[in-house]
This record gives sequence, C-alpha cells and structure tokens, in this order.
Amino acid sequence: MPHSADQITVTRDETQRRYEIHVGDVLAGFTSFRTDSRGRVLFPHTEVDPAFKGRGLATELVAQAMAEAAERGDTVVPHCPFVSRYLRENPVDGLDVDWPDQPHPE
Repeated sequence: MPHSADQITVTRDETQRRYEIHVGDVLAGFTSFRTDSRGRVLFPHTEVDPAFKGRGLATELVAQAMAEAAERGDTVVPHCPFVSRYLRENPVDGLDVDWPDQPHPE
C-alpha cells in the first residue's frame, strides 16, 4: 500500500463517466455517474480498492464530487447507498438533490 504521505487527488473522467480518487499515481477508487434524459446526474455506485480501505477515501471522493456538482449547477440523484448516506449527513452548499424513492442496487 502506498505511504500515507502520498498526495490524494480527485478528478472527473468524462470518458469513464466517473470521479476518480488517486493516491499518488495509483487509482484507489471511483464513484460512477450518468446523466439521465432530464439532465440530472445519477450516482449509482462508489468503490474503493480494498488495499485503501479505512483511510476515508470514499468520503473524500464523494465530498469533492458533490462539491463540483454543486459548482456545475447539477441536480444529483443519489442511488448509491454511500452517496446517499453522505448527502444525508453532510449538507453541500448549493447542491440540488433529487432523492429517489429507493436506492438502486449496486
């Protein structure tokens, strides 16, 4: 596992339709998204490599993805249980959330 001092970066990958979190040069996890016919951004799944579990990377990843979605003026639909839990526990200034009736299974 990379040293804890490695730099953590979050980027948006339009081609893969996901936000990625890297520790140093290593892809440690991602949260996928897609845009529906109404222009809303759906987040169905978040995943962190088991080698990086317990470091708070999923929280950092989703926090940055939601902050960027707010800056972009996106409406987010959190189908991923992790994204949903994050948004229920952490208000994001300026973020429009369209809560689904039920989360989609991962």
